[in-house]
Amino acid sequence: MDDARFPQLRSPAADEERLPPPASFVEQANVTDESIRREFEQNWPACWKRAATLLDWSTPYDRVLDTDDGYTWFDGGSLNAAYNCVDRHLEAGRKNQAAIKWEGKLGETRTYTYQDLSREVNALAAALRDLGVEADDVVTVYMPMIPELPITMLACARIGAVHSVVFAGFSGDALATRMENSNSEYLLTCDGYYRRGTAYDLKSKADNACLAVPQSVEQVVVDRLGDDRSLGDDYHDYGDLVADHEGADVDPVARDADDDLFLIYTSGTTGQPKAVRHTTGGYLSHVAWTSHAVLDLEPDDTHWCSADVGWITGHSYIVYGPLALGATTVMYEGTPDHPERDRLWEIVERNAVDVFYTAPTAIRAFMKWGSEHPDSHDLSSLRLLGTVGEPIDETAWRWYYEHIGDEECPIVDTWWQTETGGVLLSTLPGVDPMRPGAAGPALPGVEADVVDATGKSVDPGESGSLVVTRPWPGMAASLCEGADPGADSPVTHGTGGWTYRTGDSARVDRDGYIHLLGREGDVINVAGHRLGTTELESAIVGVDGVAEAAVVGGDHDLKGTEVYAYVSPRKNVSATEPLRERVREAVADAIGPFATPDTVVFTPDLPKTRSGKVMRRYLERITNGEELSDTSALRNPEIVGELESIVEDISD
Repeated sequence: MDDARFPQLRSPAADEERLPPPASFVEQANVTDESIRREFEQNWPACWKRAATLLDWSTPYDRVLDTDDGYTWFDGGSLNAAYNCVDRHLEAGRKNQAAIKWEGKLGETRTYTYQDLSREVNALAAALRDLGVEADDVVTVYMPMIPELPITMLACARIGAVHSVVFAGFSGDALATRMENSNSEYLLTCDGYYRRGTAYDLKSKADNACLAVPQSVEQVVVDRLGDDRSLGDDYHDYGDLVADHEGADVDPVARDADDDLFLIYTSGTTGQPKAVRHTTGGYLSHVAWTSHAVLDLEPDDTHWCSADVGWITGHSYIVYGPLALGATTVMYEGTPDHPERDRLWEIVERNAVDVFYTAPTAIRAFMKWGSEHPDSHDLSSLRLLGTVGEPIDETAWRWYYEHIGDEECPIVDTWWQTETGGVLLSTLPGVDPMRPGAAGPALPGVEADVVDATGKSVDPGESGSLVVTRPWPGMAASLCEGADPGADSPVTHGTGGWTYRTGDSARVDRDGYIHLLGREGDVINVAGHRLGTTELESAIVGVDGVAEAAVVGGDHDLKGTEVYAYVSPRKNVSATEPLRERVREAVADAIGPFATPDTVVFTPDLPKTRSGKVMRRYLERITNGEELSDTSALRNPEIVGELESIVEDISD
């Protein structure tokens, strides 16, 4: 057996399954032309004019793509992101349309019309300018999911400043690292946030970060908790600043297409945070186009992406994509199961959400809790469903399709990364058939492949490395470099042309649909066999009664590594020995007896971040009896201690 390739989890017949989009959806879809991929291919890169026409430009661009020195999208053009996301919708007569609908942790709601949004963005922009913020200055934003977060982003964009949003779940040290790295002298934060109804302090973490950086920092604080706690003296009150500048009219600063819009940090190969820069013209065009073509958004739509704005998904598909198109975007501060497990469906029903975009991890949690929760609400407003953030297994896909979409909503299973800015792989919901468990083909204008270690395309059904072999407008600035991008760059300029190595493993079926298998580093080496954790987990969640699974490697004296499967049963399903055996049998049947988990640990939940991502590194440390690091970023830190006790009992 070639240890770099694994047997298919699904049969060839399953790979050929096609679920066409409902005719009622196609009739109203933004993109329905089946020849669109051919048209983009024949007219590349000029095809991307279609994305640029979704925006208003202060200065028309000269060329769609300039390749004289690296890659510059819409060279010569200028625009302002805040103008495109706010002002032009007022000019189009939509000032009374809802721009942001906010659902607070304690049940509060706030709605900002485009007129409301314009007033507060202008007031804050004027206040920031008076504090000394100038074009290209980096403004750090450290807030939970409150409306002041996107308002701050847009205010920065209005005056040409570069925002750097740091997820509110990060520690003060993590915040300080990012502020020092970007030399940011301005921080907008809040006094605290709520988690499951309990108030947590944020201001002290912000204060500690400001003390830890060498530069002086101006701090602006939002009053989220409203409990009159003492916050010290060395800060500006957000509410006072906005009130003092009420009625301000700040001219939007025209930014060159390749000027920075924002920084966002992602984990680098060394484990240190790495700044990813996104530029104004290409990024905004790309997220507007994908919101239009993939998420099928129109100005009358209410769109809910359940991510946190602290991550790239929230930047692209809570803030910039939907607002650029003039849609209504929903923000939710809370968790899916508080105060009850029907909380999300209550929000969908009350706000008549048209498009719902969430993570497979969340979908598996919904499965575990039971279909009675969505069944108790009217979800008939939903027109399109989406998934993002990780590969989705076929079982979760079908549950989502049947119980949330009532088999009437197409599902777009999207693949993209922080570095890509927006979606690169997905079906077009008004054009392409769906295939459960497959992201789909590359979008029009995008070229992707699955290759082996030598860079050669693998055969259909075989696994390999996912690469993108043609530039796209939303690509990070670091990917736009010239012919010698550096030894540690994921971009190469070889005889085969430009290539971006994504770091993800995938396989492609005979119709060109790409199936994601997870990060290339997410493998377990057992007795010489390299096993992808996503493949193992997909086999396990296919077992009747299993809701979620996470697989990690444990140290073993003889084999080097043994397989530990952490399995969370569905609601009302008992963690029994027969279920444990069915898990083992499913893996043996799908991959081979050598891959059978050595230990199956039943658990009521898996350790997850507040955005729903399973933290496998905690499971690895629990498995190997290692000391755990800080668990404050987890939304369920209590599960760590419970799992430590379970694994210790098994070991004994």
